[in-house]
Amino acid sequence: MKRVFWLLSGLNRRMMKLLFALALIAYIAAVAPLREKIRDLEQFSQKYPPVKFLSEKDRKRILITGGAGFVGSHLTDKLMMDGHEVTVVDNFFTGRKRNVEHWIGHENFELINHDVVEPLYIEDQIYHLASPASPPNYMYNPIKTLKTNTIGTLNMLLAKRVGARLLLASTSEVYGVHPQNEDYWGHVNPIGPRACYDEGKRVAETMCYAYMKQEGVEVRVARIFNTFGSRMHMNDGRVVSNFILQALQGEPLTVYGTGSQTRAFQYDLVNGLVLLMNSNISSPVNLFQGNPEEHTILEFAQLIKSLVVSRSQIQFLSEAQDDPQRRRPDIRKAKMMLGWEPVVQVPLEEGLNKTIQYFSRELEHQANNQYIPKPKAARMKKGRPRHN
Repeated sequence: MKRVFWLLSGLNRRMMKLLFALALIAYIAAVAPLREKIRDLEQFSQKYPPVKFLSEKDRKRILITGGAGFVGSHLTDKLMMDGHEVTVVDNFFTGRKRNVEHWIGHENFELINHDVVEPLYIEDQIYHLASPASPPNYMYNPIKTLKTNTIGTLNMLLAKRVGARLLLASTSEVYGVHPQNEDYWGHVNPIGPRACYDEGKRVAETMCYAYMKQEGVEVRVARIFNTFGSRMHMNDGRVVSNFILQALQGEPLTVYGTGSQTRAFQYDLVNGLVLLMNSNISSPVNLFQGNPEEHTILEFAQLIKSLVVSRSQIQFLSEAQDDPQRRRPDIRKAKMMLGWEPVVQVPLEEGLNKTIQYFSRELEHQANNQYIPKPKAARMKKGRPRHN
C-alpha cells in the first residue's frame, strides 16, 4: 500500500513539474510579445514627434493638398501633433518629400503622390493648398497653374460627395492693390504674366462660393500674405529666399526696380489656418501672423546682407511687370470675427535668422548631393542692370 502511495506521489510530483513547465512556457509566450510591443511603442514614440491622443469622436480625417510644400508641411506637423489622421497629397513640383518624411510610417499619416487635376474623394476636412505660389514657379507653366487652381479646386469641391469641409488657400494677390479689406473686389491685370495665378485664385474663390450656394458645400477661404520660414524651397524665387540664397553664395542681391516696393512678411500662419477651418466664418478672411509693419525691398536686401555678413553687392534690375508696389495686410476681420490675434509673433530678424540657418543646412545637403540651386529671376521689363 505504501509503495502504491509512493508511486502516486511521484507521479503527482512529475505531473506538477510538467504543469509548472507548461505554465512557464505559456507565460513567456504571452509576455514576450507584450514586451516587444512595449519596446516598439517606445521606439515609435522616439521616432516621431509627440502626438496627442484623441478619441474616435474628436479625431478628424484631414486631407492637405500641397502638404509637402512650405506651408503645407508645417500645417501637417500641427495637425498630426494635434492627434488627427492626415493624408498629404502632392505631386512634388514645388513640395518635397523631405519636408514630411519624419511622419512616414506613422499610423495616422499617409502620403499620396497625386496631381489634384485628377479627382480624389476622401477625408472630413480638406486644406487645399496645392498651387505654385512664387512668380517664377507659377509663370513657368501658366496653363498648369490655371488648371491647378481651377480643375484642382473643382475636384476638391467634389468633397460634397463625402460631406467634407474645404479650406481654400487663396492669396492677397486677388486684390491687386493694397492695403485692402475683404470687401474690396480687386484690381488686377487679367492678361498679364501674373494673371495665371491671380485670376486662377479669383476663379477658385468663385467656384467655392458657387458650390456653397448651390450644393451646400462648407467652404472657408483664407487670403494669405507673404510668408517665409524653414522648408521654403531654395528655388522658390520670392524675395526672401532669393536674397538669402544670393547672400550665402556671395552673389549680387537682385532688386527689381528701385527697391521702394513695400512688403510685410509673416514667419508662420498655421494656427490661423486651423482656427479658420474650425470656425463658422464662411466669407473670405485675410490671414497674417506677424508684424504688419511695411519694409521696402531694398531694406530687406540690406538687412539680409547684414545678417548673413555677406560681401555681396546689391544689383538693380528692370522692374518686374505687374509687380505690386505695396503689400500690407488688413486683419481686422480676423481679429473681430475669429477672435484671432497672432499669439506667437516672431520678430522679423529672428525669423530671418532661422530661415538663414535652414538655407545654410540645405546648401550643405545639396552640395553633398552635387546640386547647387540658383535663385530664379522674375520677368522684367527691358533695361540695363546697375550696381550699388
